[in-house]
Amino acid sequence: MKYLKRTAMFFFVLLLLLAAGVLFFLQQPMFGALPAGERLARIQQSPNYRAGAFQNLSETPVQSEDFSFWGTLWKFLNPSKSLEPQTPIPVVKTDLRQLPADKTSLVWFGHSSYLLKTDGRVILVDPVFSGHAGPFSFMTRSFAGTDAYAASDFPEIDVLLLTHDHYDHLDYKTILQFKEKTRFFYTSLGVGAHLERWGIPANKIVELDWWESQPISDSVTLTAAPARHFSGRKFTRYQSLWSSFILQTSQYMIYLGGDSGYDAHFKEIGDRFGPFDLALLECGQYNTDWPLIHMMPEETVQASIDLKANVLMPVHWGKFKLAFHHWTEPIERVSLEAEKQKVTLTTPRIGEVVTVGQHYPREAWYTEVN
Repeated sequence: MKYLKRTAMFFFVLLLLLAAGVLFFLQQPMFGALPAGERLARIQQSPNYRAGAFQNLSETPVQSEDFSFWGTLWKFLNPSKSLEPQTPIPVVKTDLRQLPADKTSLVWFGHSSYLLKTDGRVILVDPVFSGHAGPFSFMTRSFAGTDAYAASDFPEIDVLLLTHDHYDHLDYKTILQFKEKTRFFYTSLGVGAHLERWGIPANKIVELDWWESQPISDSVTLTAAPARHFSGRKFTRYQSLWSSFILQTSQYMIYLGGDSGYDAHFKEIGDRFGPFDLALLECGQYNTDWPLIHMMPEETVQASIDLKANVLMPVHWGKFKLAFHHWTEPIERVSLEAEKQKVTLTTPRIGEVVTVGQHYPREAWYTEVN
């Protein structure tokens, strides 16, 4: 009996130590922080926050009904080589400090990171330049060749825009690299808690709820709009909002899609703000196991039609392996559907300049990568 009691006590203490270790581990800064205080009070007033969590406009389970955790884990542990390129991705090295002042220029850095220069303002969206899209460097490594740009290559940033708090959009190390050269951080409601935890002053953080607008300058306005997704960097989800954004400049309307499954919000945004000169929409990291939180490529094309976009630029592909499709499948499928639907597509290389309203690279460069 004494032996059993000692054994039970040993396992009880071991469980306590393990729980304490996990708790300590989750306090590391890269996990960020949950909203509290005035930030939480504002969240609780949001019409998109109900029953202690942010809500999508439509019911949106993260996984499909027949989702298999063990089956998905097996696929992640035994990936096909075709999920990532076997040779380096070709990159154009552009001098980001010399982008023309009289044009609206865009430079893509792979996945959902890109730079916009318009009306004298420099806007950096969802930058991830740490070489990985996870809390630790061994997780979700970027494709060879895609890390050609670093914070030192960039001019001063007027607005660093963050659509939501997932690791492939909000990167701890990258934020630290840019925090001294960024004037303001614009983001979705609640995401500022992470930024403050990382040393960004509260007076440099602007949080927006869906349909809220904020002027960046006399001629540039940013509006947050709905998306169909979710949020969370630890186990607790839906405590900060996920958004798309509408960028209105003196000449152009540009849609910055963030992450979103397909839904009726694209048509509503198109009706309220369209037509758009350019729409950047996610295309990649989809799977039938999570069909509502990311779009299939054909849905990406339909979303651009709903938005009344003149040109579609697919993003959320070409840098990280976050799903089980061949790495070029997203861009190949979206290209076929765009041709079928007579949608104009632009497919720049990483680092290649897109000039809104004037120059849209269309070469299928990815076909030359093994």
